[in-house]
Amino acid sequence: MFVNEFEMRKLMCEIGKRVYNRGMVAANDGNFSYKIGPNEILCTPTGVSKGFMTPNMICKIDMKGNVLQSDGIHKPSSEIKMHLRVYECREDVNSVVHAHPMYATAHAIAGIPLDKQIMPEATIFLGEVPIAPYGLPSTMEIPDAIEPFFNTHDAVLLESHGALSWGVDLMAAYFKMESLEFYAELSYRAQMLGGAKEIPAHEVKRLLDLRRAFNVPGKHPCIEREGVCTKPEGTACTHDANCKNRVCNCETTKEKPKTIDNAELIARITKEVLAQLKK
Repeated sequence: MFVNEFEMRKLMCEIGKRVYNRGMVAANDGNFSYKIGPNEILCTPTGVSKGFMTPNMICKIDMKGNVLQSDGIHKPSSEIKMHLRVYECREDVNSVVHAHPMYATAHAIAGIPLDKQIMPEATIFLGEVPIAPYGLPSTMEIPDAIEPFFNTHDAVLLESHGALSWGVDLMAAYFKMESLEFYAELSYRAQMLGGAKEIPAHEVKRLLDLRRAFNVPGKHPCIEREGVCTKPEGTACTHDANCKNRVCNCETTKEKPKTIDNAELIARITKEVLAQLKK
């Protein structure tokens, strides 16, 4: 992987301006990073507004968080631990973005995950965005809280905190954050209009086929859990916690109810009526 380090530093400053100007962070909030080599990571500095960074402020660290290069003034983000955990667990990921977008963070504070299929783009590129349990910022509590979602998701809400997204490069990770926030705002506004109308399961399946055709990199919860149910073998799937997307294969393979003809239906109704009259 060849990366022009100076150009990447400039891009990180540009993304910082986008995040700040879109109101996805306040004051010095937020942080992001880019893995430029097997043991080299560029990361945003702590205590600096992401809208006013310059390339020299970007720090370089190793996979253990040790500083490899800085301007002698700025230090790596205090929340770099969660970035490092993503890189340790996902070899396909080269960038991580953390921000506090308004609507997404509101969902995280309210304890409402983004788990409804309401818009094709959100279904294709995110699938759903769960809420990771609360962890104290700048400690190992957050990395531990988000790790269970690495095998199925590319973005999570952080309980009472904000959001985290990751991708193959910085733009991919940032666009996931933008998409997440747009998804959250749509969810909120639809709720104000009486609630979102979800995309039917068969259409969700078609959207997942599109994702496969597009060869979109990363993980997707609907695909990773497709066909996976928690019910014991031989038990009908009721789409519980691990099937809440309603796109698992069992939906199309489970036994369908038998058709009842009119004569049988009339006989059943008559029998029930007679039983009630005898009481």
